[in-house]
Order: sequence, then structure tokens, then C-alpha cells
Amino acid sequence: MMNYAVEIERLRVVRGGRVVLPDLSVRIPAGQVVGLLGPSGSGKSTLIRAVVGVQLVESGEVRVLGEPAGSAGLRRRVGYVTQAPSVYDDLSVRANVRYFADILGMPAAKVDEAVAAVDLTSHADTAVGRLSGGQRSRVSLACALVGDPDLLVLDEPTVGLDPVLRRDLWELFRSLAAQGRSLLVSSHVMDEAVRCDRLLLLREGEVLADATLPELLEATGAVDAESAFLALIDRGQEVLR
Repeated sequence: MMNYAVEIERLRVVRGGRVVLPDLSVRIPAGQVVGLLGPSGSGKSTLIRAVVGVQLVESGEVRVLGEPAGSAGLRRRVGYVTQAPSVYDDLSVRANVRYFADILGMPAAKVDEAVAAVDLTSHADTAVGRLSGGQRSRVSLACALVGDPDLLVLDEPTVGLDPVLRRDLWELFRSLAAQGRSLLVSSHVMDEAVRCDRLLLLREGEVLADATLPELLEATGAVDAESAFLALIDRGQEVLR
């Protein structure tokens, strides 16, 4: 029987008077890199916020690692990286990561491990405010990794990064999954689909497909994820699940 890192049943979210997620049900397998793909405004960030327990929901159930989303017991087990870097510009890279390590009760050794994992050891003592946008994003990732999470939730983690850094981060994500961790990674860049074990294609708050890339391509006759996504839309939002 497959284990699931996240189980969502009939989730409905309304923000600013607009229904963002009308009635979403999906299960995210454990130990895999699952890509949450879709255009801007499709509901990806709202879904991610619901998974990490910071989104007010109107109805439905979200269970993460067997517990209700947002439970105190998940504080250390779930790492969350937002689109905008959530770090302190006046602190160094190491000080930022140490701050989160202290909150989570992690040993000091984990700080340097997390900094090294995102390839920022040479900038460890540099104030974050002096770093580039891509480097600041990697500091946020290090702050999430320092807690040694079972589930890592990443909202557009590669936006603004050059191809080499994107490649390196995806190699890191793959290595984390190989260690048994679960990753939910949102993106609007369809070519990142090839790096995922499984894909959730979202449009207007609805899941158009929940499948592996080979399954998606076979079902649509498309040559890549973007073409498959467009094919599903052209078919009248036929659901592949």
C-alpha cells in the first residue's frame, strides 16, 4: 500500500471573495519529488499554504504526515520555502540559519550542513542584504533544511535563478528524495516537469492531471509537459488521474 505525505479531501478556499480552490481532492505520495505545475493564478500558492497550515480554509480536510495541517507536531517535520525569501537582510547567512535552528532545537552542526547544502559556505558570514536574489532564495532554503524536515514544501524555488543554479537545486531535491524525504515543488516552468517523479497540473483551482510524465504524455499524445497541459485544456479540461 502506498504511503502518502499529504492527503487532501474536498478542499475549498475562498480568498478576497473569490473561490480559489472549489473542491480539490488529491494525495501526494511520500518519498517522491512531486511537481505542482500550472500558470500564475491557478491556485498553486494557495494549495501550498493550505498544506503547511497557514491558509484559512472554508471546508475540507488536509492531513500532512498523518496529522491535520498546521498541527504543532508538524512544526519541525515540515519545511516551507515561500516565493519571497523569508530571511533577515541585516543578519549573515549563518546567523539566519542559526536563528531557525535555535527555534527548532537543532544542534549547531546542522547550521553549517544546511549552508553547505545550498552551496553558500563561501558566503556564510556575508549579510543577506548584500546577496543576489538567487542567493537570498537559497538562504531561505537553508533555513528550511536546517530542521531536517520529512516534508519540504517549495513555492517557486527556482524563479530568477540561472540555469546552473536551477540544475544544482534540482540535484539537491533529488538527493533529498533519495534519503526518503517528500518534496512538493511548485513551478510555472513546464520544462521542470522532467525532474519530478509525479506531476499535479493545476488550472483555475482544479487538478487537470495527477500522473507521472510518461503517463501524461501517453494519455495526451504530446511530446512534453507544456504540450500535454495545453492538450488537456483543449479537450475541455479532461481530468487525468
